[in-house]
Amino acid sequence: MSQEGYQSPAVKTSVETSLNTNEMQQSNPGKTPIQILHEYGTKTGNLPVYVMEKAEGEAHQPSFIFSVKIGDVNCIGQGPSKKAAKHQAAEAALSILQINAATVNVPVKSESNGVAAETNNNPNSVGILQELALQRGWRLPEYSVLMEAGPPHKREFTVTCRLESLSEKAVGNSKKAAKKAAAEKMVAKLQSLSGCSEITWAPKPSVRFENLRNSLAEKITLLRRNPLSIPNTDYIQLMLELSNEQGFEVTYFDIDELTVNGQYQCLAELSTSPVTVCHGTGISCSNAHNDAAHSALQYIKIMASIK
Repeated sequence: MSQEGYQSPAVKTSVETSLNTNEMQQSNPGKTPIQILHEYGTKTGNLPVYVMEKAEGEAHQPSFIFSVKIGDVNCIGQGPSKKAAKHQAAEAALSILQINAATVNVPVKSESNGVAAETNNNPNSVGILQELALQRGWRLPEYSVLMEAGPPHKREFTVTCRLESLSEKAVGNSKKAAKKAAAEKMVAKLQSLSGCSEITWAPKPSVRFENLRNSLAEKITLLRRNPLSIPNTDYIQLMLELSNEQGFEVTYFDIDELTVNGQYQCLAELSTSPVTVCHGTGISCSNAHNDAAHSALQYIKIMASIK
């Protein structure tokens, strides 16, 4: 399917001057269509939102379809990779909006293998994470307010920042300040994982359930054969060993709100394809983590045993 753009009635459909992608990139050869559209979104206050609509095809010849929405414009792109599909969608949006790089003056770092953590000695960690996700084809960072506390004149907000399999929390006297602090902690974590100021860390690729079904490795074989009902079992350790063997990541997210019975809650997210999220509860945070790991192991056992 070739790229196609469609728009709401609020956008004029007559286009007197069309600009193709080559003309856009000739205006500024260091920028991709995704970066140009992101700059335009930053300048106008309407950041583009990308959504993967479909992934199909064989493992050796995949096909991805992405949509992008910016303001009243919606466009579709298709490509052999997520990044290529996003580029197609961004190109279609740029064509409709009649934008080239020369008309967008918001400075954006050129794409490179590593992303620097500072711009003009003024770090903007929220922008750095946004750009990083766009460049690498990752899911955009997610920010959630976990808690609000304190009197009205001295509120305190706790915000979590999630990027792929990573999570960081921070506190601030406003939602914006807490979000910025959480983003700063995430950038610092990425630098630590990269071993330098240039961010080269990459998430592990998603593990498809077909791979789990076909695997004859030790841990997955034991999971298929043995019951998950032995008292006092450390399911967190079992999940860690299984994830290391099969190459997926496990992230635990605590839920601040207690259950109606006063128990702690937790979510275990597995970087499988599709992503697996399981819920757990317990009389403590560690018990909730163990319960979530138990639920996740039960789910994987079922999915890995289906023929």
